[in-house]
Amino acid sequence: MKTQTSEVTAMPAKTTASLSSTLKERVEDFLALEGELLDERQFDRWLDLLDDDISYWMPVARNFEHRKPESEYTLKDKDAAWFDEGKQTLMQRVKQIQGGDHWAEEPLSRTTHMTTNIRIISATDSEITVKCKFLLYVNRREEEVRLFVGKRTDVLRPVGDNFLIKKRSIFLDQSKMLFKNLTTFF
Repeated sequence: MKTQTSEVTAMPAKTTASLSSTLKERVEDFLALEGELLDERQFDRWLDLLDDDISYWMPVARNFEHRKPESEYTLKDKDAAWFDEGKQTLMQRVKQIQGGDHWAEEPLSRTTHMTTNIRIISATDSEITVKCKFLLYVNRREEEVRLFVGKRTDVLRPVGDNFLIKKRSIFLDQSKMLFKNLTTFF
């Protein structure tokens, strides 16, 4: 009798969902797989899901006047951001974590990535724009708990039956970080 494990065992050239599913189901499956890879600390496999030209950006949330909702988040290439990275920087962060050189991740955090309310905004042969909500639970040691809640816009590039993440914009709902560090991937 086979036993099931929670560990992902192979890079999904074709995931189970991609064999006979709608585009939305394939996207949902892809985002679930991405969360599993991060939660299982399979960072190299996670990096394989990223386009070489990825834009990985998380602006700072601000409190704003009700008449100026456009000022809720800092602007790309104009204002400060929590993250404004490409693949090289993300690879360096992974390398630090894996090498034990990242003091803020010693011991490694336990994470749970949850993605919901997934909606395809637009789809062409070359890219799919997806909006979703997320909840990210992070625990380090016994007493350190971080909870991140927000919205995300992803641009996926179809590659065969799979996707690569071409662009990720992460919008946290909290305007103030109450944590010692920000070392996790969203």
